[in-house]
Amino acid sequence: MIRRYSPADMAALFSDESRLATWLEVELLAVEGHAAVGTVPAADAAAVRRRAPKVDAQFVADVEDRERVTNHDVAAFVDVVQARIGEPEASWIHYGLTSSDVVDTAQCATLARSADLLVEAAGELFVALRERAEELIDVPVAGRTHGMQAEPTTFGAKFALWALQVDRDRTRLRRARRAVAVGKLSGAVGTYSNVDPAVEAYVCHALGLEPVPATQVIARDRHAEYLYACASVGATVELIATEVRLLARTEVGEVEEPFSEGQKGSSAMPHKRNPVLSERLCGLARLLRGYAGAGFEDVALWHERDISHSSVERVALPDASLLACYVLRQATALVSGLAVHADRARANISDLVFSQPVLLALVDRGLARDDAYRIVQRDARVALTTGRPLAEVLASDPEVPLDADELDAAFDLDRMLRHRRRFLDALVALDASDAAERGPASSDPRGRIDQGAPTGTRRGLP
Repeated sequence: MIRRYSPADMAALFSDESRLATWLEVELLAVEGHAAVGTVPAADAAAVRRRAPKVDAQFVADVEDRERVTNHDVAAFVDVVQARIGEPEASWIHYGLTSSDVVDTAQCATLARSADLLVEAAGELFVALRERAEELIDVPVAGRTHGMQAEPTTFGAKFALWALQVDRDRTRLRRARRAVAVGKLSGAVGTYSNVDPAVEAYVCHALGLEPVPATQVIARDRHAEYLYACASVGATVELIATEVRLLARTEVGEVEEPFSEGQKGSSAMPHKRNPVLSERLCGLARLLRGYAGAGFEDVALWHERDISHSSVERVALPDASLLACYVLRQATALVSGLAVHADRARANISDLVFSQPVLLALVDRGLARDDAYRIVQRDARVALTTGRPLAEVLASDPEVPLDADELDAAFDLDRMLRHRRRFLDALVALDASDAAERGPASSDPRGRIDQGAPTGTRRGLP
């Protein structure tokens, strides 16, 4: 992954030094496990641990040089490690193991750590969304279906629904972590022919992994589940970013991305403040979906193993982890810093969105539903084409038997949004243990509302 989209803490997990250091730890633990069951002399195991090389840039370079000869990365690694430790103790390195015992177990240990970072990042996004939901629950905005104004909702409802979806993403990430936090040291086709199962248990316990039955490789549905969870994160972030892009358009102007001091929106047009962060997040979500597809392609391997999955995973697993972490953290900044233009949102609400309350009022007056529907449909069209308020058109229509008070009630915005706090109730109802994992809410919300937005506004909305 290019540095631009690589959070440093996540990138460190997938560096060459980290990868080879984890391989080395698996090898050292395996020797100690053999010593624990009596296969390897305890003094030899202690010497192997004591003389273990430091995995640094030079070590990585030496392994790469050796691989040019062996054309096998694990064999090259073992050769370099044994040369650094020295004989005769070095012969216990890789004793009874196959390459996948080392690579798969180390990779799963890394994925478990990366999943921890993703769960943490998802929790931070959840907190930001929950804060904005509470802040904006009373701020009305036009709901839209098919891109057209429908009935009013509130900004807080939008943020609350996003928060609930992020919480489901956290659940998926935790489940994916459990799926990949496994290991195997069971030999060439997984039958423990040359290694005691107790050695596998020893190594996995030390790494915080669960030993699992396997062929020569750990089953790749586990990795596919991890990549699906990353793709799901991308889809959620894309959902949020797409809404920001739509509401930020000049013709709508209801929200605005954070815009920092000295930032330029266009190299040619100084007035531009483009939703570049949201667009970037939408684009990266496409990559995450692609990696999920690649992960599912890796599930079916020949017999007890082949290596068609290997080249895919060298790219897909690190890149998906990096991108998922990046989009979660950038989405948190977007949500926290998003400016909500409440007055513009309220002014954009057409009075046509009150057509259903008028329809129901007419039905309450005894009109057949289809007759009532046709009357309101006709008057709404007149209001739209003439620019007159819908309430005024209705009041002048002799087929509409509603008095002024009834029309006022039908156009009561507060009545339509009276159940808005149910969205917050859904957040409160989340399991207490999940709430604890989310961590403390930020005391420095960076978002802002530029104008108040009182509810209870009645007929005559702009």
